[in-house]
Amino acid sequence: MALARAVIRPVAGIAYDSASTLASAERATSNAPFYVGINGKFAVAFVASGTWFALTLLIALPWIAELSSRIGAPLAMLGVGGIALVPGFMNAFLISSLMLDRRPARSKPSRYPAVSILIAAYNEEASIADTLHSIANQDYPGAFEVFVVDDGSRDRTAAIVDACDHDWLHLIRQPQNAGKSAALNRGLAEAHFDLIVTLDADSFLYRDALRNLVERYLSDPPNTRAVAGTMLVRNSRRNWVTKAQEWDYFHGIAAIKRVQSLYHGTLVAQGAYSLYERAALREVGGWVDCVGEDIVLTWALLRKGWRVGHAEDACCFTNAPDTLHQFVRQRQRWARGMMEAFRQFPDILVKPRLSTLFVWWNLAFPWLDLAYTLFFIPGVILALFGIYWIAGPLTLALLPMALGINYVMYRVGSQMFASNGLRVRRNLGGFLTYAFVYSLILQPACVAGYFSEVLGLRKTWGTK
Repeated sequence: MALARAVIRPVAGIAYDSASTLASAERATSNAPFYVGINGKFAVAFVASGTWFALTLLIALPWIAELSSRIGAPLAMLGVGGIALVPGFMNAFLISSLMLDRRPARSKPSRYPAVSILIAAYNEEASIADTLHSIANQDYPGAFEVFVVDDGSRDRTAAIVDACDHDWLHLIRQPQNAGKSAALNRGLAEAHFDLIVTLDADSFLYRDALRNLVERYLSDPPNTRAVAGTMLVRNSRRNWVTKAQEWDYFHGIAAIKRVQSLYHGTLVAQGAYSLYERAALREVGGWVDCVGEDIVLTWALLRKGWRVGHAEDACCFTNAPDTLHQFVRQRQRWARGMMEAFRQFPDILVKPRLSTLFVWWNLAFPWLDLAYTLFFIPGVILALFGIYWIAGPLTLALLPMALGINYVMYRVGSQMFASNGLRVRRNLGGFLTYAFVYSLILQPACVAGYFSEVLGLRKTWGTK
């Protein structure tokens, strides 16, 4: 169950009116003798996952009845639905969609547009030089400029940037720490070009990452206003915390973004590495001062009816949190960011487009995380003492589906790696931690984030 729950967590959808445009692009690049359009793929995946849900509900009825006799029918339904039925539906939809995905090839333009890269930096002296070095090594055929906005750092961040000798590099100093949103908005005001790329100060662009990101934007339907790059873990060898996150980024997060973009939109164009149209950013008012500024910005774009894409081969390596405390703080911030987006854009739940399904998924996550924390984790503890009210022998029936999901995600990710000259690192310990331990930490951390937002606790930039 832990494995099945882990893979449906996004890191956080899609403009319905661009379906025919993307479908025609897919048709031109697909060698399949029988073509299924975007709406058809969505229908097939939905029917397959609905069938799986009906089957698992039928199997779970005796379990629900027995549990109802102990804790009452409402709690039993909420518990079983939250730890098994709904996650099973989501995972079935995910694996069906990945198997149907035929991504259109990127087109190479005769002339590449100029790009402005914004980097918000706060006390990043340990990583900013590497980040700038990765930009300098990009073989991008067009012009680009880089604005590093030093947000009141108290270390040598500004001095390191100032010492770099690149004519495309510009340093902006904020007199005091005003937060990431303010730093990015300051950079946006100084940018000269129509395409804006945001990059975290501890991220490292892999070769051709900028070229691949721009080519994906140019190849996507015309109402695309943002494209999320692919984030991977750079410091995965550090300890068990980063080793497990390596699989989360490579498997769960990448697969979910790929499926969301298949149906015409990604729910989070992460600030760590994404491309945006400058005019669209200005129309929605730029970045809002909140803990999930990238989530809120993406939903503002989706609310306008625009499309948000995903470039699966525009790879950027980042330093993931390397302590349990930092990891928990990060996921609490992501959970709070999702709630901020719902509070600002509640009407996105009724938009008539394919992405609305994923928005409803996000609305269900507080229930699922709470059910996992309050039902499944205690159920595992009870099972150790021979009490199988919640977790028991039937839980093992989830393993074949979990293995199937991981196989499909691994195949998709490894194919992308091979096409980019990358190799999947042997990390069996990290995978086992990700599969069987990760959710025991992740779900309670998210629950804490939800309660922090509801209670209005203090918000900080914190970890990414």
